[in-house]
Amino acid sequence: MAEGGEREELLSPSPVSPAKRLCSWPSPQAHHPRGSPGAASGGVGGDGGSCQAPGARPHLQPEYLLDCAAKTVLGLQSPKTGSGLGGDVFQVSWIWLPARSRELAPTKSSPGAAAAGASPGLGTAAGAAGGGAEGLPFRRGIRLLDSGSVENVLQVGFHLSGTVTEAATTSEPAVTYKVAISFDRCKITSVTCGCGNKDIFYCAHVVALSLYRIRKPDQVKLRLPISETLFQMNRDQLQKFIQYLITAHHTEVLPTAQKLADEILSSNSEINQVNGAPDPTAGASIDDENCWHLDEEQVKEQVKLFLSQGGYYGSGKQLNSMFAKVREMLRMRDSNGARMLTLITEQFMADPRLTLWRQQGTSMTDKCRQLWDELGALWVCIILNPHCKLEEKSCWLQQLQKWNDLDVCPLEDGNYGHELPNITNALPQNASHSPDSLSRPRRTVFTRAIEGRELHWQDSHLQRIISSDIYTAPACQQESERLLFNSQGQPLWLEHVPTACARVDALRSHGYPKEALRLTVAIINTLRLQQQRQLEIYKHQKKELLQRGTTTITNLEGWVGHPLDPIGCLFLTLTEACRLNDDGYLEVSDMNESRPPVYQHVPVATGCPNSHESYLSLALEVALMGMGQQRVMPEGLYAQDKVCRNEEQLLSRLQELQLDDELVQTLQKQCILLLEGGPFSGLGEVIHRESVPMHTFAKYLFSALLPHDPDLSYKLALRAMRLPVLENSTSTGDTSHPHHMVSVVPSRYPRWFTLGHLESQQCELASTMLTAAKGDTLRLRTILEAIQKHIHSSSLIFKLAQDAFKIATPTDSSTDSTLLNVALELGLQVMRMTLSTLNWRRREMVRWLVTCATEVGVRALVSILQSWYTLFTPTEATSIVAATAVSHTTILRLSLDYPQREELASCARTLALQCAMKDPQSCALSALTLCEKDHIAFEAAYQIAIDAATGGMTHSQLFTIARYMELRGYPLRAFKLASLAMSHLNLAYNQDTHPAINDVLWACALSHSLGKNELAALIPLVVKSVHCATVLSDILRRCTVTAPGLAGIPGRRSSGKLMSTDKAPLRQLLDATINAYINTTHSRLTHISPRHYGEFIEFLSKARETFLLPQDGHLQFAQFIDNLKQIYKGKKKLMLLVRERFG
Repeated sequence: MAEGGEREELLSPSPVSPAKRLCSWPSPQAHHPRGSPGAASGGVGGDGGSCQAPGARPHLQPEYLLDCAAKTVLGLQSPKTGSGLGGDVFQVSWIWLPARSRELAPTKSSPGAAAAGASPGLGTAAGAAGGGAEGLPFRRGIRLLDSGSVENVLQVGFHLSGTVTEAATTSEPAVTYKVAISFDRCKITSVTCGCGNKDIFYCAHVVALSLYRIRKPDQVKLRLPISETLFQMNRDQLQKFIQYLITAHHTEVLPTAQKLADEILSSNSEINQVNGAPDPTAGASIDDENCWHLDEEQVKEQVKLFLSQGGYYGSGKQLNSMFAKVREMLRMRDSNGARMLTLITEQFMADPRLTLWRQQGTSMTDKCRQLWDELGALWVCIILNPHCKLEEKSCWLQQLQKWNDLDVCPLEDGNYGHELPNITNALPQNASHSPDSLSRPRRTVFTRAIEGRELHWQDSHLQRIISSDIYTAPACQQESERLLFNSQGQPLWLEHVPTACARVDALRSHGYPKEALRLTVAIINTLRLQQQRQLEIYKHQKKELLQRGTTTITNLEGWVGHPLDPIGCLFLTLTEACRLNDDGYLEVSDMNESRPPVYQHVPVATGCPNSHESYLSLALEVALMGMGQQRVMPEGLYAQDKVCRNEEQLLSRLQELQLDDELVQTLQKQCILLLEGGPFSGLGEVIHRESVPMHTFAKYLFSALLPHDPDLSYKLALRAMRLPVLENSTSTGDTSHPHHMVSVVPSRYPRWFTLGHLESQQCELASTMLTAAKGDTLRLRTILEAIQKHIHSSSLIFKLAQDAFKIATPTDSSTDSTLLNVALELGLQVMRMTLSTLNWRRREMVRWLVTCATEVGVRALVSILQSWYTLFTPTEATSIVAATAVSHTTILRLSLDYPQREELASCARTLALQCAMKDPQSCALSALTLCEKDHIAFEAAYQIAIDAATGGMTHSQLFTIARYMELRGYPLRAFKLASLAMSHLNLAYNQDTHPAINDVLWACALSHSLGKNELAALIPLVVKSVHCATVLSDILRRCTVTAPGLAGIPGRRSSGKLMSTDKAPLRQLLDATINAYINTTHSRLTHISPRHYGEFIEFLSKARETFLLPQDGHLQFAQFIDNLKQIYKGKKKLMLLVRERFG
């Protein structure tokens, strides 16, 4: 039984003969050992599990007085001290195993799940690695038991043995393992199994044998300790016993038997100097340590393995499971708890990554930091153990100091030097703070535990708080006692809040749930009184603070994200007292899922008769107070990330509460106090500039309050929308009002590493309000104003606009115009915000806005067309906005009549001309397209293009417009634009793959089709702009294939004759082509390499084709070749190739 006198459920052994008197034992479903169905069935009933409905009264199951006596004996002393007891009680006391099979079940993987119940000897590491709940040793042990695999079970005193058979599989035959278990005072102290399991947790075979003994006590053969049996034998029987034993195991025990015989026969041997002889089945002495079996080497190996995996393969989850196991050991008051944590810490400190991170100056991973935080919190629990001995505490502190002094020991706040007040500091009571006082020595993850040496439990007021539910203020209080109670006479505990909560965690973790509850209630009463005083202070400062609009009052040490997690500790302590019993769940459920907790109201045990509170309502209240605390954003990425993570953890626990009338009243009351709390509340009217935002918290409050008090929920959420660090400028506030909070903050502007996350949470809050306010014009307008005032990210506003649009236009119901207009307003704001800045989503935003405006109606489209210059660039306005507005799809979507279509088209044409004037290079073509149905507008757009052609327009833009004009049936205008484009072009001799070549060929083809005059006008421009011989020869060839003037322009006739290269205008083009070939040849020969000789010969062959076009061309080419031979005679191989090809 556990130390400290707490009663545990225990299962009794098989029946004994003496007559017994029945007594009553309250149990939800007591399993009587004398042949009751629960004890023999092996089901949940035999495990103490409760299946009754909530609220049902537990029935009383009679229990034998002998069993009660045996339980009491076993809880107070070891079996070896029972020689003075009656024989029956002494016999029954031998055989007590762990109380319930859930004590053998693995604890839940979450560190906060220690209260779920588990033996300190078992856990999830082995099972989780095997793939979920089905792989847990406990589950496998149940299956082995249910399949009848446990046989030959024998209990001799405090030693249990048996065989467990693993069934045959397709690949392996059946295997039988021998299992032996020793136990002492409800704890398994040693195990042996033939499977050779190498893990820190019991194997499935040990679990199966243990459960067999617990569930089927009547089927276990029970024998007295072997020493008692030997005592009953005479000499002949003893000799026969020894000889038969040696004969059965002569190969194993014969050498040992002979050695012992020699020592016994020697009168001077050491064995003869000791009275009696050891008996492994007789149990431990009262002075012997009583703890669960723990394989220290396996603990070290497992932790080292998990750390080496660096957070992969679920190692973080495994280590958290081991931490949860430590907490469970502490709760069971098993000395293995501190031993196991010491072993874990040693491996953590030996992690080679610590040295690497320190040398490289890099920070450890977030997962690793969380593990170190939990490690530090566990050591605080152990140091604050209310029943530990001074020698133990001193030993732990020495070890902690040794670890703390190592250079690689991780710091409490990561890699940043800003420190929090130490664990023993009360809240500052004066304003005499200087920047020097805020700088503190190096603080590691163990510093808080080391500081715990100053804390003790001897304070008389503290002792009275935790020892009694009815402790109230005395009728005649002394002056010094008045601060210790509130106006209702309830006790207060005036201590640094995280420190007080660390005491609660220590009590809760060490198996003192009632004491932890009492201290929790005292802390909450203290926080309430503190909140009332803050309200009174704010009332006197309210006018002044509202005029300034800012304050320097804040709290440097926030309770959310604190290393000791004070609010989470109080919340769990209170909710565990309200949680419905789920004993036996681990055995019933084979699902790899955790059942959501179910809570009920449990009245607060208090000495005040008028108190009608429950622990559940207190849990909600303290969570709201903690998360609503106004505190400054800490420095450093990890500290800031921890604030967000801790807040999300608390909110997830709050969401598990089913809000009834009592909880809703608590919620409303606390929300009103937070709104009226001024600078002391994160939701007050005036807060510090660097205060932690309340967006995530307010989102929960809004959703929870909305069904019950919509006005309050909207008021609170709108107040929380602010993000002061992005809105307020640094200003000096009044520091003349010292209170419990720090009112002087060092001048600093920390880098908000989590700002992106905070802004996204702000957006989520706004989206939640928009969704809830659908159809309410007034509320939507208020929310819209808050968004426009407080949200500074265009991407987030765009997301809000998209969300509002989706909600306003459901596929299965009608459109909500109010919310749709809000979406449009947000979209317009995004357009204005991103008009002059770079945003890679800008094009998407513009398209979405047009879609939204289309959904709103024709007036919205007309509005954005008319005010385009404040929303869009000219290119966006013409190519996307105007083009979409006058598209056939839009007309059909809006079912526009003729006047509406004309109005839209007119606005689009006006926009197009304005854009073309402002940015002709980008908008001229779009303007022509938009204006093509209106002759006057089209002419205006064309003239804008012509005027801009001589300016900054490129040849590519002009060619594109020229092709468009030809396509629309304006070839002469196209020729004019093509001529202007040609004058902007410069094509070098080696640019034979230039993208403008196609435009040049098109322009020449156009001029050729128009007639000889147009061709004659273009060729000089071509000769001037194009110096690439192959392009010129291609143009020349095309012009000689067909006769000019085939475009079919009215009033013009084609001559039908092919043009000669000997006459103008082709003669000029021919000469330019020949010159281009000559120049290109010399340019290529300057830096030619042998591998390009073949390509050069082919180039000369093409040149010869051009040279031969005029009548004397063959002479020109021959002279050209001779010149080459003369000039480049040094390139003998190349000239040889030239002679072979061209003579």
